[in-house]
Amino acid sequence: MTLKHKISFIIPTLNAALILESCLKSIRTQNYPQNKIEIIIADGGSNDTTLNISKKYKALVFPNPLKTAEAGKAVGVKHATGEFNALIDSDNILPDKNWLSLMLSPLFSDLSIIGSEPMCFTYRKSGGFIERYSALIGANDPYAFISGVYDRYSYLTNKWTGLKLHIINYPDYQNVFLEPKTTLPTIGANGTIFRAYFLKKYLQSDYLFDIDIISQVINSLNKPLYFAKVKTGIIHTFCESSIKKFIRKQNRRLIDYYNYLPLRQFNWSGTNKTGVIKFTFYTLLVFPPLFDSIRGFIKKPDPAWFFHYLACIISFYLYTLVTIKNKLNLLKPLNRSQWQQ
Repeated sequence: MTLKHKISFIIPTLNAALILESCLKSIRTQNYPQNKIEIIIADGGSNDTTLNISKKYKALVFPNPLKTAEAGKAVGVKHATGEFNALIDSDNILPDKNWLSLMLSPLFSDLSIIGSEPMCFTYRKSGGFIERYSALIGANDPYAFISGVYDRYSYLTNKWTGLKLHIINYPDYQNVFLEPKTTLPTIGANGTIFRAYFLKKYLQSDYLFDIDIISQVINSLNKPLYFAKVKTGIIHTFCESSIKKFIRKQNRRLIDYYNYLPLRQFNWSGTNKTGVIKFTFYTLLVFPPLFDSIRGFIKKPDPAWFFHYLACIISFYLYTLVTIKNKLNLLKPLNRSQWQQ
């Protein structure tokens, strides 16, 4: 594999000082020529030390006046000069020094593949219990797992998605056929690498909603896109061990979903109605999530499994509350002035 290709890491930030340094350090210690690595920080107006940390690791900082992560990704894509764009969140850490080379390998070996994504969230015994829980089930949101649209390896199913997809297996990755007019897994964030031309050609908004751009292109071209699921992981510290942060992030995700729905081109509730129904009954019946917690603990013993039922209840409550507010026109955009990662 040649190492002459330039890659742009795109990281949206907003008061991310507590977690950003670990992310940037893992990028700057990759076994890849550092003069071929560009780090772009799209900052939503941080008032902590986020910008100082960014400069320490020689990142290029651009303002993100719309503040959201999706807007930050769009800012980053527009300024990126690399042949590949890696979409990294500030709470991501590359798990080893060969991560980048491994992730780029399928993109060099098959030019029809438009992007690559790690197959799992790296499980760390030292991680917070919510971080470990997410790595165990293969999703940050239990709804994604129960509805089958999750996109990371789950110890419960021994699969990285619950959807039936056409997949060709190779030693270091799987080539996934993403078909038109089908439910898609939640591919596109937390360490996903795209060919830069793909994003620059098809990004037509000030917001980059990961799965939307994939869905848009698949359906407009009416033919499959090919994506590599690479047999590696990425650390997603997510909410560490903070239930309060989990509630805040779930609430933010749902409010943003409805507020930005007019801009979205991928309607999760419309394309996966059976998933919504399944998640509702799964949670309200109580026994299914408790049974899965026990089953998961037997497969890979870790008390973090027993957060599953609470995660389902919290998510179901917030889904219901935010949806009702939206129906009654009572939903207001989030105030991000005090946001902290």
